[in-house]
Amino acid sequence: MAVSKPIVTIAHAVRHVPLRVELDDIEGIAQNASEMLMNVRESMLAPHPRKRAPVFSTSQLAALCRIDRKKVNYYWEKTDLGLPQGTILPRTREFTLAEAREWVSKVGPFPKRPVGVKGKKIAIGNFKGGVSKTTTAMTLAQGLSLFGRRVLLVDLDPQASLSALNGILADSEVTEEETILPLIYGDQTSLEYAVQPSYWDGIDLIPASAALFAAEFFLPFKQSKDRNFKFWDVLNHGLEPLLDKYDVVIIDTPPALSYVTINAFMAADGLIVPTPPSALDYASSTQFWSLFTDLAKSMKSIVPDLKKHFDFIHVLLAKVDSSQSATYAVREWINRTYERHVLPIEIPTTTVTSSASTEFGTVYDISKYDGSTKTYQRAREAYDRLAEMIDQEIFALWGAELEGK
Repeated sequence: MAVSKPIVTIAHAVRHVPLRVELDDIEGIAQNASEMLMNVRESMLAPHPRKRAPVFSTSQLAALCRIDRKKVNYYWEKTDLGLPQGTILPRTREFTLAEAREWVSKVGPFPKRPVGVKGKKIAIGNFKGGVSKTTTAMTLAQGLSLFGRRVLLVDLDPQASLSALNGILADSEVTEEETILPLIYGDQTSLEYAVQPSYWDGIDLIPASAALFAAEFFLPFKQSKDRNFKFWDVLNHGLEPLLDKYDVVIIDTPPALSYVTINAFMAADGLIVPTPPSALDYASSTQFWSLFTDLAKSMKSIVPDLKKHFDFIHVLLAKVDSSQSATYAVREWINRTYERHVLPIEIPTTTVTSSASTEFGTVYDISKYDGSTKTYQRAREAYDRLAEMIDQEIFALWGAELEGK
């Protein structure tokens, strides 16, 4: 008796043959993505085509200045201070960011940068994506600006996420000449040409675009042709003329050990490494430090008399989700591994940060949060504490420099 063979049908598979994509078709996908991103941004920022900074109530202004609300009324009447009066609304007044920063400058408790010292450069680095690197750069800049500091943001990531957080779309709104590339190519000796104002008073920006990938080919090529060329020192030289103008320069780096990242690290006075307390991110962080070690050894072999130090290196616990059972254990691993380098601050994952990021913003962009006040304050206070600690360290470093002169 013959055994019948099972009938195999491919009718279902035939109906689902994948769509063939030619190389020329990629341009259409990219164009659709660019147009969709533009539409998303405009819908999120409606009715304004660009990002707008938050406004502040009288109570919020008092909190920024670290004074009682009644003291605000007292200062209003002191005409000699020339303080902005804000916009009168029912039951309160409203202050723009620029007005609030003027109040902070004149009546806040934050000391000014001493005469005779320059601004400090801080790189935000990690060789893994998705660890809150760009958000850390942006929120730190915003927090420091609310202490009266003038901040320059430098976007070195070809993905240009930091530029997007400032409401700038790299593929359609940033030319190669507006990035660090003219400096890399040697067409410029200072980055002053690339500085542009951001939507946030007190923060200027040097944007990025996908064109920055070219730096990864040009820098080693030029080094091979010119033995006197210092490929690692280009960014440092470009930033030097700007350090009298800015209190802090914050550099957002690509998630890789690239030539541009090396420039950022070699230029930086301080380094902040955001590290989420998850097992995979912890494992990745060990690779970061291993590669960083290899970099340091390579640089010393290339330039034996190289003088380089960091005023500080901080590991920042970011995207902390206390509801995850593994968070406590991994937090302990991080603390035991990096010890004194771990900041006593944790940036929590909250609905506030999630909703802000979907609108190309941060917690500082929110004038009034519609959800839980407690949740908002928890997120905001973490970033405030980070900015305050970094600001205090920078001021202490300035003081030490003056004493050493």
